[in-house]
Amino acid sequence: MIGLKRQLVRKTQYKHKGDTIEREEATTVVDEALAEIGSNGGLTKQTMITQVTDSLYKQLIRAYEERMPTEEGPHSLDEIRGQAFKRFEKLGFPTVKHEDWKYTNVQPLISQNYLLDTSTSQAEVAIGKAAIPNLDTYRVVLVDGIFNAELSSGIDVPGLHILPIQEAFDQLSFAKYFAEYADKTDNPFVALNTALFKSGVFITVTKNSVLEKPIHIIHVASATEPLFTQTRNLYVIEANAEAELIESFITEDNAANNLNSLVSEIVVHENAKLHHYYLQLAGKQSSYINHTEIYQKKYSLYNNYNCSFPGSAFVRNNINVRLDDSQVESHLYGVTLTAGNQFVDNHTVVDHLKPHCESYEWYKNITQDTSTAVFNGKIFVRLDAQKTNAFQQNNNMLIGEKSAIYTKPQLEIFADDVKCSHGCTIGQFDNQALFYLRSRGISEAQARVLLVHAFAFDVTNRFANATVRKYVEHLVEQGLENG
Repeated sequence: MIGLKRQLVRKTQYKHKGDTIEREEATTVVDEALAEIGSNGGLTKQTMITQVTDSLYKQLIRAYEERMPTEEGPHSLDEIRGQAFKRFEKLGFPTVKHEDWKYTNVQPLISQNYLLDTSTSQAEVAIGKAAIPNLDTYRVVLVDGIFNAELSSGIDVPGLHILPIQEAFDQLSFAKYFAEYADKTDNPFVALNTALFKSGVFITVTKNSVLEKPIHIIHVASATEPLFTQTRNLYVIEANAEAELIESFITEDNAANNLNSLVSEIVVHENAKLHHYYLQLAGKQSSYINHTEIYQKKYSLYNNYNCSFPGSAFVRNNINVRLDDSQVESHLYGVTLTAGNQFVDNHTVVDHLKPHCESYEWYKNITQDTSTAVFNGKIFVRLDAQKTNAFQQNNNMLIGEKSAIYTKPQLEIFADDVKCSHGCTIGQFDNQALFYLRSRGISEAQARVLLVHAFAFDVTNRFANATVRKYVEHLVEQGLENG
């Protein structure tokens, strides 16, 4: 208990120099009170966590027990689900005692009561919030995780196959790749998702196909009562194929609080290319725990552009890239702009398993008000991954005096013939630059927008799609004005 208290105080001193004494006293009081309660035979921290999560945990157990079998056989989906649920029971929900969840407290989310089905999803939803000006796309709409054929459009084209995931179980490529990669991680939400998912999409871009337009997946949270959704996606980009995939997250204005667990597995075959965008635009009622697992084959390219903006109360993104063949290239870019009391956590893993591969990662965080951003990036260069070229950079700007950023770039090298680097910076506005712009007749608000644009430019300038890049720059400006 004392060790935890001291650790919290040290972080407070580093991030909030102005009110260190007050926060240290508050932390001490909380820990001493809990220690006193525990010594009197009352609630300890651990029993409190158990009690607040017990209700949802029992709901999930009942949901698993009530699930009807889908098929039989040693390699059936039921067997995969059963093994996954056993892993979840063993792991349990993560707490801040787990290193990967050190700054990410999910207890307030999982202590709430939720429906586990979509019976209160709205029949009519508006998807205009996700529209990207001047961009024509193949549109796929998921309402509370469920594929909506009426709102989807333009997806019946050569080279592109899209199925609701519950209709894909008999597809050979689905059976080959489903749960092959994400389920090898120790993320309990992945195990839970595998055991209980009910919705999602299976997308295949066939061999040698080059799609003329991006695929735009719009995730809409609409339920009028609190809902816990578990969505599962599988994307397969076959050999020599090329595609752009944009995923936007929005919330209906009258939606209730919702928690969304989304797991996506992506397979990029030999000489294939995929540009993948995440645009987090959801409302404050929505919270997300996303896990994306990417598996690449020889000569493939995967680029991820991960953008979060003011709105969603809680966002946790896990993005894991496995470079398990030679001559593979991956780029991960991120822009996070937070406001209010928002929390956004980006965890990335780039795992170099074979030689002659390249990865490039650059994330930028901008925090306003009392919001919090977390970045934890891990690069592994395994023993066989000689001639690896790996770069990682994280830059952070604190605008809000009471905002916080926790950053932890990590690089583990087991090979000896590599070129690798990583680092991070943290700071505030350049007051001299702000004064210079104001002295030229530019308002303070506009000057701040210009400086933030300049700060984010190194990342946004690398977006492959110029229309999406312009849209993201507009969202940054909008987020600063509203924040």
